[in-house]
Amino acid sequence: MEFADLLITLAHHDNNPNNVTIAFTMGWKAAEKGHKAEVLLLSDAVHLASKGFAEKIDIGDPFLPVQELLEKFIAAGGTLKVCSACMIHNGVKEENLIEAAQIVSADYVVDALMGAKKSLQLN
Repeated sequence: MEFADLLITLAHHDNNPNNVTIAFTMGWKAAEKGHKAEVLLLSDAVHLASKGFAEKIDIGDPFLPVQELLEKFIAAGGTLKVCSACMIHNGVKEENLIEAAQIVSADYVVDALMGAKKSLQLN
């Protein structure tokens, strides 16, 4: 398993648009600089991996809308991981996920946290 240079854990969705925006802004910037960046969606944040969900989050200037940030993050080489148990608990279905989303287990979450060079936790 190759670990991230920057692992961003996020546990919010539209219930905390500021943290969501910060997570994807920092993830995008890290990936843009050539770092292996990963955003790990936990708890309520798994909804962000659902098609169309991120479109409704925009906190305004100077930040970009979350949908645009998510696209830039992925285009820059960032990876989006989604907790499988959190998906089940929150009723998020695999068939509704965006193409870039990768489903991971609790074991993966622990290993990723322990192995990342740096982490940013927005919980």
